[in-house]
Amino acid sequence: MSEMSKIHGVIGEFASPETLLHGVRELRAQGFTRLDALTPFPIHGIDEALGEQRSKLGYLVVVMGILGCAAALLLQWWTGARAYPLVIGGKPLFAFEFSIPITFELTVLLAAFGAVFGMLAFNGLPRLYHPVFRYRRIHVASDDRFLLVVENSGAGFNAGQAKKALESAGAAHVETVPE
Repeated sequence: MSEMSKIHGVIGEFASPETLLHGVRELRAQGFTRLDALTPFPIHGIDEALGEQRSKLGYLVVVMGILGCAAALLLQWWTGARAYPLVIGGKPLFAFEFSIPITFELTVLLAAFGAVFGMLAFNGLPRLYHPVFRYRRIHVASDDRFLLVVENSGAGFNAGQAKKALESAGAAHVETVPE
């Protein structure tokens, strides 16, 4: 196993959101593509700066909602018109008006399940350990500092070059993190 494959990446610490955004843009301009930011609060524009694409979670939630709606209507129609056709008080075997509450509930329920379980799956959670936790000053990511991680991207990754790039972008403390 080569020495580079034992390195997860290089982490640089920035003092403000503005310097972090500047650092992300500078490193992306230098050709680094596998970047991640650890911040104590959300930063407007960080997703675009990191090159993140739109989430596919919304599509999953819509599909699950449509499935919930269809399942509710099908179940109510099948139960009232096919499996147990009872005419009570001259009412029709299936009426859409009376099925609205159950249809709404099942639509919301399946959409919520899709959102929660989809978010967990897309984010790779639960993940109890990540190599970034080996960074000696990881606690500052939830306090008052902004961390930029340049991850090992394979054969062309050079930790020394990544360190220099982070330092030139304004990182105060730069450290290599093992796998």
